[in-house]
Order: sequence, then C-alpha cells, then structure tokens
Amino acid sequence: MINVLFAAHPSRWDIYEKPLRDALIRAGIPANLAQDIAPADVDYIVYAPNSDLQNFTPYSRAKAVLNLWAGVEQITGNKTLKIPLARMVDPGLTTGMVEWVTGHVMRYHLGMDRHIVNPNHVWKPHTPPLAAERTVVILGLGALGTACSQMLLKLGFSVTGWSRSPKEVAGVTCLHGENGLRRALAQAEIAVTLLPDTAATTNLINAQTLAQMPRGAFLINPGRGPLIDDAALLAALDRGQIAHATLDVFRTEPLPKDDPYWAHPSVTVTPHIAAETRAKTASETIAENIRRGEAGEPFINLVDRELGY
Repeated sequence: MINVLFAAHPSRWDIYEKPLRDALIRAGIPANLAQDIAPADVDYIVYAPNSDLQNFTPYSRAKAVLNLWAGVEQITGNKTLKIPLARMVDPGLTTGMVEWVTGHVMRYHLGMDRHIVNPNHVWKPHTPPLAAERTVVILGLGALGTACSQMLLKLGFSVTGWSRSPKEVAGVTCLHGENGLRRALAQAEIAVTLLPDTAATTNLINAQTLAQMPRGAFLINPGRGPLIDDAALLAALDRGQIAHATLDVFRTEPLPKDDPYWAHPSVTVTPHIAAETRAKTASETIAENIRRGEAGEPFINLVDRELGY
C-alpha cells in the first residue's frame, strides 16, 4: 500500500478526495490517501503551497511533492524540500487559460468595448483589421503560452513568442533574450504575459519595456502579478501609451478595495479566474506521476530549482 498525503487547504479535500481516489484506482495504484499520515510513512505528498505543511524534513521516505498549483514560486525556496517537486500541468487548467486569453484577445482585436460601453448611443461604424493583420505577442512559451499561441494561430493571428531561452513552436516567430524582448515588444499590438514569477521576471513590464510597445497597445496579464511594475503601467495608461489592460493576477490578492486599478477607466480587473486547476484532470496528472514513481520512470513536469519553474 502506497501512502499518499493530501497536504492542501482543508477546504480542498472535499473537492479532490473522490477524483484522486478514482484516478489512483484507474492507474492501478493501491493507495492509502489521507489528510493525516505519520510523516515517516508518507510516500508521496499532494501539495498546495498554502498548506500548513512547511517543514518537509520529517518526510524521510517521500519520493516526490506533487503540487496542485501551476505556480511553484512559494515553495521553490523552501530549504527543507530536498526531494523532486512537480508543478501542475493540468489539461483542464490549460484549456481554461486558452479560452480566457482568446476571449480577451478577441475583445481587444474586435474593439468590442466601444459597443458594449456606449452610454451616449453613438452610431460610429468601425471595421477592425483581420486577424492576419494583427500581431499578438506571447511573453512566456511554457505549456500555457504555447497552448495559447497555437489557438491564436488557428484564428489567423500573426503570433510572436518570447522566452528567456530559445524555444521552437510551430508557426510562431520565437524570440529570446534581451534583444528578442525588444523586438517582440516593438510589434506587440496585443501582449499576453504568461511568464513565471522569478527574480529574472519581476517588473519585466516596466516603464522602459512599456515604452517599447506600439502606442495604443493592449496588455493582458493572466500570468503573475509581480511581472508588472504597477506604477509604470498606470502611468503608461494615463498617457495613452497603453490603451487598456486586463489584469487577472496581482501582488496582493484579493486586490485591495482602494487599489487604483479598480477605479482606472482603462483597466479591467478579473479576480484570478483565468485558469483554475480542475480536480478531475489534475487528479489524472497526479496519479500518472505516482505511477511513474513506482515504476522507476522519470516524473513529468519537474521543477528546475535553479530557474524557479
């Protein structure tokens, strides 16, 4: 019997217990799944960073920590964690992100706001360009950025992607490094940020990089709050350098009621809803990693501790 500890916020147990048990059975894994297992007996830890479990030292037998979240920045710096850490790459989460990003890209591309918000009933026909005439830039070509870029390509957009290191994505103009970032931003009529939160990406969207974008560009951030220098973005919005921003993630969540983003006419705030882990599909991913661990196969979605993702 394999002991699997569920170490997440107690409210998540009711959501995950049955899908996890079902996924483990389908994977042929005889498992004791519980919220309370003696640390020395635990084989795998299904984990969320807001768990009370912060000291991994007593878990001497554990083979891996399987994160329920796509983001791992709250755990990668934990000095007591010495075993493999896998981040969540969930097909349901990916699909949700693709749908959310595509919706907001199309909103900006088609200029929907001018018709949705039209209190003076102004009749002013406007014909948007075709998708092929619009460049969308994806900052971050991990699993989520790649999936979003593929959907936007199917819709006909010209898609450029940027990453810190070289990547290849079919149909996407892939750029990397500092020079690549400048080239990407220069053509970013609509920019989508899907980068991890690391020391290298903090405040990547700042006064200098915002100024490199075409005047009147749009910014969509479903990635991480610290990617954006908030004061710089508000200033760019005030002067029209950025026409509008849709922000789903923030440094402080929930976003404080007095935060200037709420009141800014050129900002849409969404409450961290772009992509949510789905219990059923996430449970399949976790069960597969446990199966791999028991079979002596490499874990999937392992985190590189040096890179932080």
